[in-house]
Amino acid sequence: MSETATVRRLLQRQILPVDSDVDVLPLYLDPDEATLDEDKYVVGGSRAAKELNNASIRQKTSSGRGVRPDQLLSRTAVAVPSGEKLSFGTYFNAFPASYWRRWTVVKEVRLDVTVRGAGATVIVNKSMANGRQQKVDSVVVEADGPTTLSFDLSLGPFVDGGWYWYDVVAGHGDVTVESAEWSAEVPADRAEHGTVDLAITTMNRPDFCAELLGQLGVPELAPYLDTVFVMEQGTQPVTGSEFFPAAQDALGAKLTVIEQGNLGGSGGYARGQLESVRKGTATYAMMMDDDVVCEPEGIIRAVTFGDLARRPTIVGGHMFSLFAKSRLHSFGEIIQPWRFWWMSPLDSYNDWDFGARNLRSARWLHKRVDVDFNGWFMCLIPRQVIEEIGLSLPLFIKWDDSEYGLRAKAAGYPTVTFPGAAVWHVPWSDKNDAVDWQAYFHLRNRFVAALLHSTYPRGGRMIRESINHQLAHLVSMQYSTAELRLMALEDVLAGPHALHDMLPTRLAEVNAFRKQFSDAQLHADNADFPPIRREKPPRKGKDLTEVPSRKAQLITAGLAPIRHLKKPRSLSREFPEVEIRAMDAKWYRLASFDSAVVSMNDGTSAALYVRDNERFKDLVKRTLAIHARYRREWDELAQQYRDALGDITSPETWEKTFAPWTDGGADD
Repeated sequence: MSETATVRRLLQRQILPVDSDVDVLPLYLDPDEATLDEDKYVVGGSRAAKELNNASIRQKTSSGRGVRPDQLLSRTAVAVPSGEKLSFGTYFNAFPASYWRRWTVVKEVRLDVTVRGAGATVIVNKSMANGRQQKVDSVVVEADGPTTLSFDLSLGPFVDGGWYWYDVVAGHGDVTVESAEWSAEVPADRAEHGTVDLAITTMNRPDFCAELLGQLGVPELAPYLDTVFVMEQGTQPVTGSEFFPAAQDALGAKLTVIEQGNLGGSGGYARGQLESVRKGTATYAMMMDDDVVCEPEGIIRAVTFGDLARRPTIVGGHMFSLFAKSRLHSFGEIIQPWRFWWMSPLDSYNDWDFGARNLRSARWLHKRVDVDFNGWFMCLIPRQVIEEIGLSLPLFIKWDDSEYGLRAKAAGYPTVTFPGAAVWHVPWSDKNDAVDWQAYFHLRNRFVAALLHSTYPRGGRMIRESINHQLAHLVSMQYSTAELRLMALEDVLAGPHALHDMLPTRLAEVNAFRKQFSDAQLHADNADFPPIRREKPPRKGKDLTEVPSRKAQLITAGLAPIRHLKKPRSLSREFPEVEIRAMDAKWYRLASFDSAVVSMNDGTSAALYVRDNERFKDLVKRTLAIHARYRREWDELAQQYRDALGDITSPETWEKTFAPWTDGGADD
């Protein structure tokens, strides 16, 4: 076969929801017209104009018509009633042309749409990076029977962004859109698709995990799956779920459950990476959370995109809310280098509701988003990349995925967060991970990642911001969090090789340490706390609902630490002064009280915060001392971590960490 030989390969097909769930329909089908928001350069630089435009961008444009469940005829077929129009310019069915243009060998695509019904009009559209829509072609169907229409489409105009999609208009009779496929001529040596090992880390979510395994057992996904590794780290095993037998039957010999101690997400994913590399038969390993609902087609699309990428590429999916299924968490994430903090690019929007404003109406969704990493709730990593740059850092949780993306990027392997590949996950906004036991891992692992990858002296704003956050926790009476943060900073100073030693034990030690603090002692019943009493009523009867101005917050930031040096009011030792809802538990509110009952984000419990001026003084002193040490020792410490990175992420070092569960033959 000549070097120029090509074959046609399917890139993406039209899909509809697996279970006809009406909540997810806006991600697949759209009966509404596009109402494009204003261009930012028309809005201009006025702050007031930009704020007004940002508010209007969030406004709902959906007519509320929706698509009826009875219109969904199969996984690929949908009925369009006479006289109506249906757009496939949606998250799962539009074609993300700019991503294929930027990262793959594909130059041109063919769209084949099969419709049944005379008088149907098929319209092909494209968008530019600024969201402007252009009609590419349209055809009217003459025959009553199935008719396949083909459109050859160039990827040339999509250097900065843009999508292709198609709309179908029913004429004098009902129309069925039976299928649609996007394909391309690709080099013959890329004709065969790769295979994937799925690595799922689970702990005490047996039903959730077993149901996920069942979602993976569909026939169309089977050729792509090599092995599904489940790293069981809990005391309620997935094998005990009532849903497990069906999942086991569907996956058969592809399913492997590995039992080990609780080594966190990074320990579970590293085990999956290790098993995949040692086995050596799959092209990719995909990291996936156990508490997600999966769109199986997204795995196929991620594998296909990875197969056709110009160079080995990490391909990540998006995360939608499990409780509001048309809401997207983020369209892509970067590490802001000066702060060294993960975030969405400033010209994008978090928590975007496709059910309120469709893809075609939001300009920002048409610009290609380039990322630094993808969360490991769904992330495909080529085995070649793992073999070259190593396994996950032993961080337990937090920053393992983002550090890996930065490490891969430094080695020349990009990450692409790929539209059309996604899972539904419990939204992070419903968790309290900034003040509970996870605060330790947040700070420790952020500093480790910054020491490894920050290009700024002393990590840019890292040290200053850490002090600011510490003071915010202290004036909020969150002493357990402040102590855990100091513990985290001390553990970073212990050096890189201590990370593996701490991995199996640090969580238990952190939780045991927290128990001594009242702000970490959670109660499900508010009746467990004394009644609310105050020595003085609120000034001018003000409540806690108003958000203070920026100026007022700055004044509070300056005065609150001074107030916390003084003795607390005597009555506050016996009775909490106020009850504060989780949504209102901001540092600038908590700072003015000497005691408070504060509810948690998940709505299940509350804790008693009590001001202690002597503890406050001690913590401030220790905080300033350890951050001063970081200023002095940053360069030396960074060099230690960078020199040790290859060793602590190597399969050989990880094998020693897994030895207690592998030497005895515990995994079956």
